[in-house]
Amino acid sequence: MQKLPNRPATRRERVIDDYHGVKVADPYRWLEDDTAADVKEWIKEQDELFEGYIGGIPERRDFAGRVAGLVNYARASAPRHVEGAYYAWRNDGLQNQSVLYRSESLLEVGEVLLDPNLLSEDGTVSVGSHSFSPKGNYLAYSLSESGSDWQTVYVLDVKARKNLPDALRHVKFSELSWLPDESGFFYTRYPAQDVETVLQAEALNSMACLHLLGQSQDDDRLIHSDPAHPEWDHHVYADEGEKWVFMTTEYSTLFKNRLYFKRLDNLDAPWNAISDDFEEGYNVLGTIGDAAYIFTKKDAPFGKIISMELSDGGASGEKTVVPDCGAELESYSIVNNHIVCAYLEHAVSKVKVFEPGGAFVREIELPAPGSVYEISGERRREEFFVRFASYLYPTTVLRCDFSGAKPSVWHAPKIDFDLGAFETKQVFYASKDGTKVPMFITCKKGLELNGENPTLLYGYGGFEAPATPSFDPTILAWLEKGGVYAEACLRGGAEYGEAWHRAGMLESKQNVFDDFIAAAEHLIEAKYASRGRLGILGHSNGGLLTGACLVQRPDLFGAVAVGVPVLDMLRYHLFTAGRYWTGEYGCSDDAEQFAFLYAYSPLHNVKTNRAYPPTLIMTADTDDRVVPGQARKFAATLQAADAGDSPIVVRIEKSAGHGGGKPVSKTIEEQADLFAFLWENLRH
Repeated sequence: MQKLPNRPATRRERVIDDYHGVKVADPYRWLEDDTAADVKEWIKEQDELFEGYIGGIPERRDFAGRVAGLVNYARASAPRHVEGAYYAWRNDGLQNQSVLYRSESLLEVGEVLLDPNLLSEDGTVSVGSHSFSPKGNYLAYSLSESGSDWQTVYVLDVKARKNLPDALRHVKFSELSWLPDESGFFYTRYPAQDVETVLQAEALNSMACLHLLGQSQDDDRLIHSDPAHPEWDHHVYADEGEKWVFMTTEYSTLFKNRLYFKRLDNLDAPWNAISDDFEEGYNVLGTIGDAAYIFTKKDAPFGKIISMELSDGGASGEKTVVPDCGAELESYSIVNNHIVCAYLEHAVSKVKVFEPGGAFVREIELPAPGSVYEISGERRREEFFVRFASYLYPTTVLRCDFSGAKPSVWHAPKIDFDLGAFETKQVFYASKDGTKVPMFITCKKGLELNGENPTLLYGYGGFEAPATPSFDPTILAWLEKGGVYAEACLRGGAEYGEAWHRAGMLESKQNVFDDFIAAAEHLIEAKYASRGRLGILGHSNGGLLTGACLVQRPDLFGAVAVGVPVLDMLRYHLFTAGRYWTGEYGCSDDAEQFAFLYAYSPLHNVKTNRAYPPTLIMTADTDDRVVPGQARKFAATLQAADAGDSPIVVRIEKSAGHGGGKPVSKTIEEQADLFAFLWENLRH
């Protein structure tokens, strides 16, 4: 193991906050300022430290070459059918961004409609939301630069293959929903932002607007805003049935919202409320006739679908169409005037079809235990597509219909890898409080369980995001070299309904960390790894997970990777999207919530004069989802407190944001650095 050069010293300042009578020091507060000259100098020093270290690892070049080879295969999204044409996103392998193609047949690739790779030299301009107009004449799409959540919306004339003059700015977290006559679309925007501070700005005072093609954004019609509640977000969308328009209002990432509707031809009319509080959550699938089909978890912890009759006087006649069946109802769609549902059973997907009245039709046969990531279909067409994957089953698009026949393969990638030489097992282990937790383990067949295998344990555990079998070609480079890859289905996700989610949020967040620590201990007890051979990885909320486990059990891990992390649980809500997460985490402004946040906040639980394991902290200079100041403060704190000689380094990506739309070239470099760091520190 190579020796790390001396760490640069980081200046400490006397900054002390009073939280409900508790004095809390924040000596590296100055590192929150992205634009300050001394912060830029600190970043430069940390970059030099990281580059010097990672460049000295011999396997780094091998990992980069192998990851690039594994990523280099043709892949495609599920196609979308619009007025006689199919549209699909394709990537020939190493293209930084996928390209949108148009074809008139499923048997041909077709012609390029939109190529984001032409919009920047480094591939850091990516497409966010996109929506075809009902007759397929226009495509509204948003572009993000450098991974930012802030986007600009453009409109492409599909036949002419060129953009209209329309450009809508100050857009964030917005869907795009067209009027039936294609004259314009609904979208959500925010007030103009200060360019200098936009990457740290909170998104407040949401405005749901209607943009008509050809007009200035300044003339867009305001459909709804609520200045009295600047933290509320509003989203308006027209129904495919061309009669009704719906609006949702929410204030956090919790599935709790308000739902309203009115006639599309009378936008000046008052909104009719289906739900006028934040007690429950509602998602509209669409309408069949005047019946709205709505997903909710009201009195249904795993989710159900109800129908309600809409009229100018309001909604009435609520009926349960697809009841709660005890398995998480993860996604749903109206296809051919039927309801197609994807369920999770022990973190594995099942797809079932129901008639509009709720009668069960059949289950769609999937090729293996795995995950459904997309169901693409239209209300009036029998044909639909399912995008499916598992750890050792590359992401494949299946074509399905209502004939009763087995799904056929529309697109299956060809990977330069012997997938048959590996296997995935699902195991169940006991957490600290006795709760049984599932975990997937992927490794070579016949692997000797001697505790000597470099093992990477991944987790997330929050925001109702389940850990399900997925296909990541970069992980194959780790497996091929003899590594083991494990993913734990932690509380906080949606694997077992709302109770499983709530058991990992707010005052119960420690359960998530306990689940992950127990997963690590199980891998050691089962002799997949030993403490020196076990590494952990998590991103975003998963970065909070690995950061917390690092400071709680530094003795348990041979290496730790903390990706784009939430780490300062006392101040996270003050920046960009942080306020949306207070329903999940809590807020330090509340005395009771401050107590449990302070108890586990990774930044505030680093102990001085303690030896910490090798740690790689990964962030990005343009991340406006989880601001990089949290990672910088944590890195400075950990480097100053560590009493050992393990490498504690920061990798700061340039122009890549939180990860959405990240160019393939940057993904290859990041994964090569990650695997090299882990391999270097887990093989000794």
